[in-house]
Amino acid sequence: MRCCAITEFGQPLQEIDVPTPEPQGDEVLLRVSACGVCHSDLHIWEGHFDLGEGRKADLTGGRELPFNLGHEVVGEVVAIGDTASGVSVGDKRVVFPWIGCGECDVCRVQGEHLCARSNQVLGVYRNGGYADHMLVPHGRYLFDYGDVAPELACTYACSGITAYSALKKVQKAAERGHLMIIGAGGVGMNALALAREVTGATITVCDIDESKLKMASEMGADNVINSGEKDAPKQVRGLTDGGPAAIVDFVGAPSSVGFALRTMARGGTLAIVGLIGGSMPLSIPTIPLTAATITGSYVGSLPEFEELIALARAGKIPEIPVDKRPLGDAQKSLEDLKAGTIVGRAVLTP
Repeated sequence: MRCCAITEFGQPLQEIDVPTPEPQGDEVLLRVSACGVCHSDLHIWEGHFDLGEGRKADLTGGRELPFNLGHEVVGEVVAIGDTASGVSVGDKRVVFPWIGCGECDVCRVQGEHLCARSNQVLGVYRNGGYADHMLVPHGRYLFDYGDVAPELACTYACSGITAYSALKKVQKAAERGHLMIIGAGGVGMNALALAREVTGATITVCDIDESKLKMASEMGADNVINSGEKDAPKQVRGLTDGGPAAIVDFVGAPSSVGFALRTMARGGTLAIVGLIGGSMPLSIPTIPLTAATITGSYVGSLPEFEELIALARAGKIPEIPVDKRPLGDAQKSLEDLKAGTIVGRAVLTP
């Protein structure tokens, strides 16, 4: 099979041929139709997360090279193992990649996506969709996406489920009337597309890129604000009756978190999703004095993914911009993502 693989962390992906895997037991082999390019791919390719103050989380362990990135995958079932169930050859499916051990307390109570033991996550520890074929360990992780375009359906496996789960975490706070989305990249755009299904709040989108703000406005944001402008916090407070009670930060940098905390209403909730990285000082007394809730949100659970795909099949999620690219553009796509020049989602189509 053809793939664009990491052969050395931080060095350009190599387009190579490797043997096509044969499914065993419960495994399912997909011919990849579409695979989204995600910021997490960028961090894994670089080999680290930035923890701030010169500290880095090493991401080079736990996977053998060459390694295929790609966890937003849609494909057609072309072969199944002798005990595989739930799918048949010819089925077209979107993959839930956040696979845990299935046995620990975290998996049983909170969901496989939060499993600390797992080395099964597709495109993170097991070979992913930057290839023309991919193995999935069990049919229960494959979902029928109906009439949704494959290049859009694949984005729900990370961008969509991440946005959906984060919105649900601030849903109660958004009942006070205002939701602010920070970051209008692929995940932020999916959040904007999903927000009307999760909340009736007024939606304000903030970014430092005017082209992304223009797209957010065209997609139905009630307000758009350039958060790089000096008076941006004042603009937010003026448009949200003193500050939004619900904020989701899809950037995850000191500047974006600081902006959120400066503008959030008392008793509000901030969900931090983005992994740009860094660190910042935090005035601890301000948290109890403002009754603020700060929570992390990491992708989403298998039941939430089932809910999300049901919404998509019912036509209830507006389409986000998708930039379709050939598999050979995988390296360029990572570089464009790092430069912040992609509007919506870049999707490889092997």
